[in-house]
Amino acid sequence: MQYARKLRKGDKVAIVSLSSGMLGEAFCSHNIEIGVKRLKEYGLEPVFMPNALKGIAYLQAHPQARAKDLKEAFLDDSIAGIICAIGGDDTYRLLPYLLEDAEFIRAVERSPKLFAGFSDTTVNHLMFYKLGLSTYYGPNFICDLGELADEMLPYSKKAFESYLEGGDVDEIVSSEIWYEERKDFSRAAVGTERIAHREERGFELLQGGDVFEGRLLGGCLDSFYDILTANRYQDEKSVCEKYGIFPSKQEWAGKILFIETSEEKPAPELFEQELMELRKRGVFEVINGILVGKPQDEAYYDAYKDILIKVVDHVGLPIVYNVNFGHAAPRCALQYGAAARVDMKQKKIFLSVITLAAEADMKHKEDIS
Repeated sequence: MQYARKLRKGDKVAIVSLSSGMLGEAFCSHNIEIGVKRLKEYGLEPVFMPNALKGIAYLQAHPQARAKDLKEAFLDDSIAGIICAIGGDDTYRLLPYLLEDAEFIRAVERSPKLFAGFSDTTVNHLMFYKLGLSTYYGPNFICDLGELADEMLPYSKKAFESYLEGGDVDEIVSSEIWYEERKDFSRAAVGTERIAHREERGFELLQGGDVFEGRLLGGCLDSFYDILTANRYQDEKSVCEKYGIFPSKQEWAGKILFIETSEEKPAPELFEQELMELRKRGVFEVINGILVGKPQDEAYYDAYKDILIKVVDHVGLPIVYNVNFGHAAPRCALQYGAAARVDMKQKKIFLSVITLAAEADMKHKEDIS
């Protein structure tokens, strides 16, 4: 596994629209203004890739344009990091343009770059994991850098800063506050605060031992379901199978699975079906534990807990619920392939960031020798 270096002041950061093209719509212009301002405050230079702002209709019709932006970002040695605009639902359509492109694959191997996003970006993360690049399931451009409040949400801000040199996070604890999703994303809402609630539960151990370890691997459960069943697009399952996007049972062995639900807030019946697809593939038989994200707006909060225990059907497998990542605000960043130790006695997730930094430094020295 390759670990890209963190971002430094003066670095160029590419903004890409790999799923939805909403960043290019007029209704997102204020998110761009806010996000650019915040990146510059960190000393970073945002670079909107050529197709990133072409809008929903164009990018829906031209997945090859989205793929081209990602490829060009990796080919450009002046770009140090890549941040997704937002998620969507059809990034799988980029796979043929990327995984059949030897130049792109060589660029990823030769020049690993920090890559971040969540939701449908799960497909991109799994693609990079297959190519041996560690990426970040965490803050993106519109939802986090473009947050409409006067400041980024403090917990999410710390997560974004983990992308920066010197901002390493070696432990994750529960946020003291959770926020409802906004109903108004218009320019009129700029400067308004989200509805906030004090966190009453924190991380919840649903079953299993209170200490477990493994390397992190996961994503959006809804995206997994689409990958595995063609629930959303008729060809998605076959395309993802062709390129081996969903990890094999052997690859899941010893990992900590992290999963969370999208803004679609799947009904309990669908949530059960989604989990069953993982069970069918033997994932729960070989992993060391599960981290489950807080549902957005705490939708179906208790129902999901019961279904998790029922479907996993493995009383010794630890399940930690209500972790702050994914679609519920605020969010932390989880790094693919990172070594993690979950200690529910302390209600903390410890990350071996020093080890990862050492590996990245070693790789850098090998590259220049």
